Amino acid sequence: MANPTPVTAAVLIIGDEILSGRTQDTNLNSIAKFLGTHGVDLAEARVVGDVEAEIVAAVNSLRARYDYLFTTGGIGPTHDDITADCVAKAFDLPLYEHPEIIEMMQSRWSGELNAARRRMARVPEGGSLVKNPVQGPPGFQIGNVFVLAGVPTIMRGMLEDIGHRLRSGVVVISRTLRVEGFGEGVMALPLETTAKAYPDLSMGSYPFFSPAGYGSQLVIRGRDRAMIEAAQVDLITALEAAGVNAITLLDSEGA
Repeated sequence: MANPTPVTAAVLIIGDEILSGRTQDTNLNSIAKFLGTHGVDLAEARVVGDVEAEIVAAVNSLRARYDYLFTTGGIGPTHDDITADCVAKAFDLPLYEHPEIIEMMQSRWSGELNAARRRMARVPEGGSLVKNPVQGPPGFQIGNVFVLAGVPTIMRGMLEDIGHRLRSGVVVISRTLRVEGFGEGVMALPLETTAKAYPDLSMGSYPFFSPAGYGSQLVIRGRDRAMIEAAQVDLITALEAAGVNAITLLDSEGA
């Protein structure tokens, strides 16, 4: 079975604090897993600082190249939270204060909205809101771009309102062979030979080292279950022919 046309996405992580190492990003991992459950391939991720020209250029490049773009960070109340401004500029659209967000914030803060808080109510014209079930104002969608918070718990909450908006693809499945007591040099040729025989599948080697021993996990990924199972058999045969044993099939269905 030929692979269907994949649905693709990119992630743009925004913030000087990520590039400085002050904050460790975990959003990329969460988004990748979320997209995998919907059969969407995360094809690229970038990190940019709080520089308008860099953000605008990255948004325009990524939204044109992939089916979807997810941005995280930079939608708070401070002067360096410029993601909404940059996304609006990328689309050549004006920002306006969304009345639903204003109402939400007035209820939360008893009607007291200073200029900083009102910044979080700005959405490009034509944009739709992405619900925030955790705390604070929502994110938004404009075109194929989803603008989400940088705080991991809030960002993950926002993902709950996105799945139904995506054009889902066929979910990727995988099989993992755990080989113990052999280095990658012994496994390289059997893995390469099998990979060439199944060009529609993705195969990789992920070595591990511990006080208890060493080896590698050989992962076969694709969307055709029958093809994956055939490749698994061929890979085990090729490994055994090369003298590699101690092969364990791990029970893995995810991507």
